[in-house]
Amino acid sequence: MTALRLGSGAPWEDVVGYSRVVVHGDTAWVSGTTATVDGAVAHPGDAAGQTRVALSGVRRALDEVGFALGDVVRTRMYVTDISRWEEVGRVHGEFFRDARPATSMVQVAALIDPAMLVEIEADAVRGAA
Repeated sequence: MTALRLGSGAPWEDVVGYSRVVVHGDTAWVSGTTATVDGAVAHPGDAAGQTRVALSGVRRALDEVGFALGDVVRTRMYVTDISRWEEVGRVHGEFFRDARPATSMVQVAALIDPAMLVEIEADAVRGAA
């Protein structure tokens, strides 16, 4: 069985050499997703707004390959300011209140664009809901 690899069309996917989502069997992995919309960072300075856009991107990637947010078993949240954990965490809770995946939130020194406050990865297993 081979893996299905789909991109989002972002220009840096070819440069860095990655896919937005990779599926093998009943498992899907969504790459780090930020609040980038049409090449620009949405909601500058707004951690909750950026989290909402990033998680909407995760949901879109999963939908594209036949998975749902309820299938998510693990998320990883990278934030540039851990003191804003609650803003990010509350939005994560809105998306995953029922799925309740294993998760981590880690502060990083920076993301690829200084305006980015949050980047989120997700792993899913079909039928986990």
